[in-house]
Amino acid sequence: MAPKRKIIITCAVTGSIHTPSMSPHLPATSDEISDASIQAAQAGASIVHLHARKPEDGRPSQDPEDFAPMIEKINASTDAVINLTSGGSPHMSVEERMQPAMTFEPELASLNMGSMNFGLFPMLKRFTEFEHQWERDHLENSRDLIFKNTYSDIETILTRGTANGTKFEFECYDTSHLYNLKHFVDEGLAPDRPFVQTVLGLLGGTGASTENLMHMRRIANELLGSDYEWSVLGAGRHQMPLGAVALASGGHIRVGLEDSLWIGRGELAQSNAQQVERAVQLVEALGMEVATPDEAREILGLKGKENISI
Repeated sequence: MAPKRKIIITCAVTGSIHTPSMSPHLPATSDEISDASIQAAQAGASIVHLHARKPEDGRPSQDPEDFAPMIEKINASTDAVINLTSGGSPHMSVEERMQPAMTFEPELASLNMGSMNFGLFPMLKRFTEFEHQWERDHLENSRDLIFKNTYSDIETILTRGTANGTKFEFECYDTSHLYNLKHFVDEGLAPDRPFVQTVLGLLGGTGASTENLMHMRRIANELLGSDYEWSVLGAGRHQMPLGAVALASGGHIRVGLEDSLWIGRGELAQSNAQQVERAVQLVEALGMEVATPDEAREILGLKGKENISI
């Protein structure tokens, strides 16, 4: 009997898109993010993807001092792969965004593969009351926001990160981003077997539909052949449906409150772990097995948690 396919579940615990006023379950403090990450790992997440926030108001932060206590606590309590953002917030410079990955030399870091409009302002129709003024401004100002990821930016992040043994989760919001990734593979700056995270459902990127997902898959196959690992992030209500399509089509899955605050129609997720548990159910229902953190390390060729700087 052939062994069951191993599935990497990534949990993006908190991020820069949603703000604390949108859900009482979104972790914001260091302890909350750490505890949510540990719970997600215990529920089955192979990888936890981390952003940090300022404790006083939940504002996104790329200050390494805000990451250090989270990394220490998560590392002491779980074997999960820690994936640090190099995206941070679209309002930050590349140098700001790179600080955590350069300081802690993680096994894995995220990397956005192209510049794009990044429209968060439609969420103002759903969310109207905010505890902090920065939250409203954060959404409103995205009407005139370019998330800058030029070829020079990407090359800088790739070169510096790779020198530390860090590998990347290549976040591709559009087919053009896949072509950008292929360029860096051909130049020898990205690995021959990249970890591609297909992102669907954010305004400015490709819309969330099964047809678009499979189109992105076809382009990735055309450019990269079978020499890549594929995962899918469906934003908002598309998280689980598109994740299920990805699993049935040979891919991995990403969940977490960074990408969606919901667990069902009109029902806020109570935790990141709840979303991970749902992903585990999908994996097992399709006759597959969730990859342990060490199995994920082997699949992605990571350097091991003992080789990060903390």
